[in-house]
Amino acid sequence: MVALCADLAPPTETDFFRDRFPDRFFMMGIAEANMVGVASGMARMGDVPFVHSFCVFLTRRAYDQVAMQVAYPKTNVKLIGFLPGLTTLLGVSHQAIDDIALMRALPNMCVIEPCGPEQIDSAVKAAMDYDGPVYMRLNRAETELSNEIKIKKLDIGKAEITRNGDDLVIFACGLMLRNAESAAQILSESGIETTVVNVHTIKPIDDQKICELALHCGAGITAENHSIIGGLGDAVSQALNEHSISVPMSRVGIKDSFAEGGSTPYLLKKYGLEIQDIVSEAQQVLKKTGKQN
Repeated sequence: MVALCADLAPPTETDFFRDRFPDRFFMMGIAEANMVGVASGMARMGDVPFVHSFCVFLTRRAYDQVAMQVAYPKTNVKLIGFLPGLTTLLGVSHQAIDDIALMRALPNMCVIEPCGPEQIDSAVKAAMDYDGPVYMRLNRAETELSNEIKIKKLDIGKAEITRNGDDLVIFACGLMLRNAESAAQILSESGIETTVVNVHTIKPIDDQKICELALHCGAGITAENHSIIGGLGDAVSQALNEHSISVPMSRVGIKDSFAEGGSTPYLLKKYGLEIQDIVSEAQQVLKKTGKQN
């Protein structure tokens, strides 16, 4: 394993790797496209490069290099992006609201978004063991992981059910999983029992589990810190469509718009990604099934 970084060692916490393994750390400067090309060459020589930058810089800025030097030749490069979606004060230039869509569209690319710090350890190990290109979308933890928190496993392509119910299913990824679980609790208090699913692998997506749960519950929602175009919502809809499954569905995410600078709580509220937004969307979907008046 080697680590490459584009002048963002402290924000991506690759400085810890640098300090412990200085001979396997490479600072490439603010040159993401060149960094991806170097990583591809290193992979061809037997290294397993973990390439770090902000999500938006790894995907938009270096997209052609990712496509031609990583995805197309299927080199064993792991792209590790930070600041997903609306998790930054720095505005449109730093907000990766379309990175999942961009990476999903590339053949051979595996796309992972762990639900939080409790799943990052497993996600890194899964990416290391995966033979081929991986894009991993990470939200940097604000506090240290408590010893009381159980580490979540992550099996690529296998969604994780975190709560069971029969009335509705919520498919969520990344930081939206916690909001989905909180929304499910609120719905339970009004008699609506909800299944919540951690879809940590957006590609390859767990078609079988998604279809089984949608059929069982009869209605569903997707929740993502990403544009509703091309992300988890579209991936779930595509899976259902390809298996000829028709149930009421709705998507909670960033509508077809750019955002703005602001704190994460402010942005989640303004762009409709809060717990109550999921609850409200659930109630609207359930009206179509007759389960909600």
